[in-house]
Amino acid sequence: MDFKKLVLETRSVRRFQQEPAPGREQLEAWVDLARRTPSATNRQPLRYLVVAGAEDCARLFPSLHWAGALKDWPGPAEGERPTGYVLLLRDSRLSKTREHDEGIAAYALQLAARADGYGSCMLGAIERDRIRAEFSLPEWCEIILVLAFGIQGETIVLEDAGTGVASPSYYRDADSVHHVPKRTLKDVLID
Repeated sequence: MDFKKLVLETRSVRRFQQEPAPGREQLEAWVDLARRTPSATNRQPLRYLVVAGAEDCARLFPSLHWAGALKDWPGPAEGERPTGYVLLLRDSRLSKTREHDEGIAAYALQLAARADGYGSCMLGAIERDRIRAEFSLPEWCEIILVLAFGIQGETIVLEDAGTGVASPSYYRDADSVHHVPKRTLKDVLID
């Protein structure tokens, strides 16, 4: 897959097919790529927790909040839920401040998944205390994001937002197609 196609197809997926699920080895292979991304002053404070298998995925799911712009949608229904996760963590003993590392690593995970045919979604609206307790994470592990993975189970369409739109929000049409308006190149370039 060429890079442009890879980037354009790496969207936030919120409904997934249940088969095939990425196994622990697949998820760890994506983490192995993410751990090699640039790190501020090369501190490498990021840590990862792989959540694979139906039972562990079911333990994590209730701690996640999905698609804030879709007010009437509670999240993926049974049979549409992610089939693997990676928790992006920071070792606070190595770094107390947020760097750019998180975004770089998270997007590397998403690109790696897409290159292997899987969809993904970065989730920041999560119940961190509940996740910490459920997975017995030590206090020095700051929970940054949860990345959800699985085979894409929905149609996602990128489209240009109207010029000057204050806040282009994603939406679903009557056929449940997920539309993602993006600001135009003209709107994002400063002359």
